[in-house]
Amino acid sequence: MQTDMKCCLIKRKQLLFHHLDNLDPALIRRGRMDNHIEMSYCRFEAFKVLAKNYLEIESHDMYGEIKRLVEETDMSPADVAENLMPKSDEDDADICLRRLVMSLEEEKEKARKLAEEEKKKKEERDARRKKKKAEEEHKKKKETEENGDVFRDNGNLI
Repeated sequence: MQTDMKCCLIKRKQLLFHHLDNLDPALIRRGRMDNHIEMSYCRFEAFKVLAKNYLEIESHDMYGEIKRLVEETDMSPADVAENLMPKSDEDDADICLRRLVMSLEEEKEKARKLAEEEKKKKEERDARRKKKKAEEEHKKKKETEENGDVFRDNGNLI
């Protein structure tokens, strides 16, 4: 009985990937994984379900602002739920929703800064590549001029 159980446990494997597009296609081709489950970011419809479950509300004055923020910001449903959960008996829907708005704004700002940093790094990489390419072309041109590597066949350049 123990060997059967051990055998079953060994055969069951779970893998978690955050960026599927960065994986080798051979790893995720059909037949390689039994199930592909997409865990998406929280959007407004999912937020409303969470708000109803955690705060027992169906609408609120802050829903307009929250809708805009959840559509602009990538936050997991678990993170949204964490912000909606009352932390004490004094926490009401207003407090929890304000906490969520603050968290969404912070996440949006982090994403903006990260995008700026990535853009800056890309520009620096492109500038280095362009400089290196120009240096290589200059070096090749200089070597050609110095070595007289231009060959002629009956007066024509080859």
